[in-house]
Amino acid sequence: MSVITIPGKDARDIILRPIISEKSVEMTQFNKYTFRVHRGSNKLEIRSAVQTIFKVDVLSVRTINVKGKPVRRGKFHGHKPDWKKAIVTLKAGQKIEMAGVGFFEA
Repeated sequence: MSVITIPGKDARDIILRPIISEKSVEMTQFNKYTFRVHRGSNKLEIRSAVQTIFKVDVLSVRTINVKGKPVRRGKFHGHKPDWKKAIVTLKAGQKIEMAGVGFFEA
């Protein structure tokens, strides 16, 4: 496992939080984990951040730019901010646990 360090960026600034939904929990059966990541991060930074934080081997990273939905509060119109999602595929036999709890286990 080779971890690339990016000067000036901390791994916890890149990986913001896991996305825990029905679909993301089902994807863990295929060693795929979903995270909300910093909008300016690229696939190499996401890969090294996941490897640094969780001590796992990453096979691939897929990113999706999610457009913010429009919202309305009474007469005021606006929209939620755009954000970036990353789907990370791990090597077979590895899994991610947070604080001793397998949030991603089905």
